Amino acid sequence: MTDKRPVNLDIGTIKLPITAYVSILHRASGVALIGAIAILLGLLSYSLKSAEDFAAVQACLSSVPMKLLMWAVLAAFIYHLLAGIKHLVMDMGIGETLEGGKTGAVLVLVFTVIGVALAGVWVW
Repeated sequence: MTDKRPVNLDIGTIKLPITAYVSILHRASGVALIGAIAILLGLLSYSLKSAEDFAAVQACLSSVPMKLLMWAVLAAFIYHLLAGIKHLVMDMGIGETLEGGKTGAVLVLVFTVIGVALAGVWVW
């Protein structure tokens, strides 16, 4: 039996719904946060060794690349937190429909943009 269905192997042409992008980004932000936690715990451990090491970490954290890294970590945290809250709300039975899922995904993205902008003001 031959299969006559079309096969699309070009992943760039597949149109995913916004809910899929929010879900994929939620997983990616979780993975990024695992790596960020390792880096931040390393910095904390180093800063607790002595007053000189604390000053070195403080100087490191005041540099522009580290401020950008902290902003990225905060962005991942904000996104992951908001998407997790959306999942918890959906687990309670709110927004389980297709339209509710789309609305929740858009709200997560909108509030993430606002939160990341506020975090950028705070970091800088």
